[in-house]
Amino acid sequence: MGSCTHQHDCEEHACAADWSLFKNIEMSGVRALNEAIDGSAKSVFKPWENRLDFSTALESNDDDPELILFIPFTTDVKIKSISIIGGSDGTSPSKMRAFMNRDDIDFSAAADLLPIQEWELAENPHGEIEYLTKYAKFQGVASLTLHFPRNFGANATCIHYIGLRGEATQLKRDVVATTVYEAIPNPSDHRLPSESGAPQVL
Repeated sequence: MGSCTHQHDCEEHACAADWSLFKNIEMSGVRALNEAIDGSAKSVFKPWENRLDFSTALESNDDDPELILFIPFTTDVKIKSISIIGGSDGTSPSKMRAFMNRDDIDFSAAADLLPIQEWELAENPHGEIEYLTKYAKFQGVASLTLHFPRNFGANATCIHYIGLRGEATQLKRDVVATTVYEAIPNPSDHRLPSESGAPQVL
């Protein structure tokens, strides 16, 4: 289920780390609904090499396994795949539903709205399984909301790691460009494309 199709050992060549969108997550804006400990949602995002660090976790409240996780990005991204490492003893999520560019998804909306994609999950204690997205639909993602409606039978849901792989655009959002206008253009200051060798920008 991996996103890498290169003819080599991806662990050795660090493909997973290269495709990771961890550094593009706006961590201060990450939040979860029904988390047992406020702010614990941020702990599931970590570098690929630390994915098996189970010292922290996002857990739902007892007797309610449902979780919603909102993930904003610092720049628009394209998401290729998602990896989930859940807890043991039935606490790992068994289904995941994704919504894109919505910051208003609560449990009522999640039940009523059609997700952009959903997956039946397997227990994945070592992070070996990736769930591929319908890539054409996961372009220009400013934020991702993940809904975990159920787990494998436990009273609460536990997630240790979420890995997002894909590509980020080079242009950060919320940046206002400033244009400088010349009062009287000076032709000597403006070389033509044929003079500079640079391609012409229309």
